[in-house]
Amino acid sequence: METRAGVVVLRGHRELYERTWHLFAQASEITCAAKDVRTWASHNQSPPPPGKRNPKVRKLYRPGVLLDPTGAQHARFVASAGAQVRITPEDLAETMVVDRRVAILPGDGTFSVIWIPGVVQGVRAAFEAAWRESMDLAEYERDHSALSEMAPKILELLGSGLKDAAAARSLGLSRRGYRRAVAELMTALGASSRFQAGARARELGLI
Repeated sequence: METRAGVVVLRGHRELYERTWHLFAQASEITCAAKDVRTWASHNQSPPPPGKRNPKVRKLYRPGVLLDPTGAQHARFVASAGAQVRITPEDLAETMVVDRRVAILPGDGTFSVIWIPGVVQGVRAAFEAAWRESMDLAEYERDHSALSEMAPKILELLGSGLKDAAAARSLGLSRRGYRRAVAELMTALGASSRFQAGARARELGLI
């Protein structure tokens, strides 16, 4: 643990859990933005203590979460438990804010817990802007179900080195339709190239 004025840097999920769980046990409002469910692994399951009402929870994810069966299952679970879950294709800063007064930012194996009002306000404002432009989980899944179904095969084809025409035929798509599906998959994974899409898919355990 490293401490500075208004900031505590915690190392790893275990220390994050041990040092901040009390905030979540008492919270009335939690906002969370993440690219995948691993970022906040220690706080993904957060039932309230006996006798305490559920806090208002809003979770914002990148589309890549839904390509991972574990991530999709978690997103649906928290939505069914009463949380508001939304999806954004835009670049997303991973953050968590508790009761509008404490912000938690992930780093490279660390988590910065911040209670400087101006910083927390800025983090929350960025979350609210992303939230306004996002789509409800159920709506997003309905509109993008075809991509979720095709994603494993598309990733396999991208890794095989097949030309687009041959890959498209194997999926029963036109070349233009295949390229559009690849572009949508890249967006879902937050990738700017096919190579980066493959790397991101490996990080998520999709291939």
